[in-house]
Amino acid sequence: MSDSRRKRPPRSRTLDGMEDESSRYEAVASRDARFDGEFFFAVVTTGIYCRPSCPAVTPKRENVRFFPSAAAAQGAGFRACRRCRPDAVPGSAGWNVRADLVGRAMRLIDDGVVDRDGVAGLAARLGYSPRQVQRQLTAELGAGPVALARARRAHTARILLQTTALPVTELAFAAGFASVRQFNATMREIYGSTPSDLRAAARGRTAGTGHGTPGGIPLRLAFRGPYAAREIFDDLAEAAVPGIEEVTGAAGARTYRRTLRLTYGTGIAEVGERPGRSGGRAGSGWLDCRLHLTDLRDLPAASQRLRRLFDLDADPYAVAARLSADPLLRPLVAARPGLRSPGAADPAEQAVRTVLGGGPERAAALVRAYGKPLDTPDGTLTHLFPAPAELAGADVAAGVRALCAALADGTVDIGAGADRDAAERALAALPGVGPAAAAVIRRRALGDPDVGPPDAGPEAERRRPWRSYALQHLRHAGRTAAAADPAEHRPETHRPEEHRSGKHRPADHPEASEPKDTGDHAALHAA
Repeated sequence: MSDSRRKRPPRSRTLDGMEDESSRYEAVASRDARFDGEFFFAVVTTGIYCRPSCPAVTPKRENVRFFPSAAAAQGAGFRACRRCRPDAVPGSAGWNVRADLVGRAMRLIDDGVVDRDGVAGLAARLGYSPRQVQRQLTAELGAGPVALARARRAHTARILLQTTALPVTELAFAAGFASVRQFNATMREIYGSTPSDLRAAARGRTAGTGHGTPGGIPLRLAFRGPYAAREIFDDLAEAAVPGIEEVTGAAGARTYRRTLRLTYGTGIAEVGERPGRSGGRAGSGWLDCRLHLTDLRDLPAASQRLRRLFDLDADPYAVAARLSADPLLRPLVAARPGLRSPGAADPAEQAVRTVLGGGPERAAALVRAYGKPLDTPDGTLTHLFPAPAELAGADVAAGVRALCAALADGTVDIGAGADRDAAERALAALPGVGPAAAAVIRRRALGDPDVGPPDAGPEAERRRPWRSYALQHLRHAGRTAAAADPAEHRPETHRPEEHRSGKHRPADHPEASEPKDTGDHAALHAA
C-alpha cells in the first residue's frame, strides 16, 4: 500500500458491522472517522496505538492489532499516538444504548465513580460483586475497571498539562492520581513522554494560568458524524432557566452557559455552537468548551455531563440508517442530518424541572427561592439549581417534594449507571409523577436513546432502538401533538392564545395548572 491511504466514498455500514477484523482494517485503511472510539488499532512495529482515522501511513495488516478500548491497548504495552490523540475520541455509542452490566459500568466509570469510591463502590452501585464486574469488563473490553479509570485519569492529566500552568504536584492530584510518582510513571507509559515534555509541546498554544484563571480550561468535546448544532442550541435556548442557564450570541455562533453542582465544588460551563472540524477526517468534529471550576478534580465529571447534555457519543449513522427506513421519517432525517437527542447536565435537576412543569419561569422561581447563590455571580448566572435534599421539605408542589425525597434517600436512582427500567417504575409510582413524566426523565436524565411517545402506534417498534431520535425529528418538523409528549411539549405546536390559556392540554399536563401568582413561593406551591 502507498503512503497515502485509499480515499473511498462513505459506505452505508454502521458501527454494528465492525465486529470482524477485516472490516476494521478497511476502516483504518480509509481513515474512517465514524469508528473513532468504537475500536482502536495498534502497530506492533512502532508500539503505538491509534484511532481508526489517524492520518499516519497505513501499517501492513500483519502488523496491526485491534482493541476494544484504549485501556486494553495500554495494558498490552502500546502508547498513545501523539498525532491522532486516540484518548480524545468520542465515547462508544453502545454505552448509551445498552442497559446491561457493562454498559452501566462504563457510564459510571466515565462519571468518576472508581476514582471516588473504588471498584467496591462501582460494584455496589451495579449490584454485583467486584469479581463479577472485573470479569465481565475484562472479557468484553480487554481491561478491568481500574485500568479503564486509569486511562481516563491520564487523559484528564494531559488536558491539564496542556491547558493550565498548574504545578505538576497539584495537577497530579487534581487528575485523580494517588501520588506524583504514579502520575509520572503513567504518563511516560501511556504517552511515551514525561509530563514536562507534554507541557512543553503545548507552549505554542493558548493556555490558562492555573487555579481561578479567567480563561478557564479549554476543551474540545469530540463527536462523530454530522452534528445538528442549530437544533440543539434552539432547544437549549428555549428551555434556558434564568439564573442557572443562558444562551448568548446570534444564531450560528451562540454560546450556551450554565452553572454546575459537582462532587468537589461548583463550575460554570461554556459551549460554543459552531462545530470545529478535524482536518482530513471527514465526519468528525468537536464543540469548543471552556470550564471554570472551583476544584479541578471535577474536570472529568463536568466534561462527561456536558457530553451527555449535547449527546456527543451518539452514532448518527446507525440512527439515520434505521429511521430512514420509515417513510414518514426518511425526509426528516435527510433534512436534519446529525440531529441529537439532548440529555441532561444534572439528572436530578432535569427530573425536578420535568415534574415541576410550567416552563423556564417556574423553574427560575424555584431557583430564586431555594437555589444556592454563587460566591461570585458570572453575568446572569447567579445560582446553582437546588439539590433534591434542599427541596424534600420545601414549600413546593407535593409531586416535587415526593420526587426530591425519593432522590435524596436513594429510593429512586437516576444517576449515570442507574437501571433505567427500575428507575422508570420507581418514578411512575411516585405521587404526582405520571408515566409520561417518567418517560421524559428516562429519555433526558437517564439518556435512553429508545424512548418514544407513550401513545405511539405499531410504527414505533420499527424505530427501535432509536425512538428518542425519531421523536426529536417529529418535534422539530412540527408533526407531534401536545399529547405525544405531555411532560415536554413545545409552545409552537399550538396557537399562542391556546398555550397561554392552557386549552387543549391533557388534564395531567404539568403546565395545565400554571400559577398566576407572582410571588416565588406562592407560585411554586400552586404548581
